[in-house]
Amino acid sequence: MDKIKEIVIKYKEFVLYAVFGVVTTLANFFAFLLSDFILGPDYYLISNAIAWIVGVVVAFVTNKLWVFNSKSWKLRVFLKEFSEFVGARLFSFGVEEAGMWLFVDVIGFDEKSLNIFGFVITGVWIVKILLSVIVVILNYFFSKFIIFKKKKAE
Repeated sequence: MDKIKEIVIKYKEFVLYAVFGVVTTLANFFAFLLSDFILGPDYYLISNAIAWIVGVVVAFVTNKLWVFNSKSWKLRVFLKEFSEFVGARLFSFGVEEAGMWLFVDVIGFDEKSLNIFGFVITGVWIVKILLSVIVVILNYFFSKFIIFKKKKAE
């Protein structure tokens, strides 16, 4: 048990990013599911855009406050962090949207599905889940090394 505690302390930032990443991903998936239900499957890219907005809001607040401990709410600091955060997330959103379009509309992955323990996972969801992994890695890199990077002590 002490070894686990030691690892958690050593990698606290990454562990917090993973925990809040799960929260953000669940918020994103729920928003996608709800949007997909309301709009219908033909509008999956719009549903993905709505889910992205929800995810960005959840991720910004949790990353700022708990993962990277950026406590300043001064307008200048907030605007800088938020604009960089949204800019980076727009890049990863572009990767996700292009990937979804490529795999669903071009390759036809929407015709595939998996049946796991009686639950059918559609091709769109398979693609969304796989692309989410890529997006999480990109977002961690941008957040850690660009947006919320630690200032060197002077």
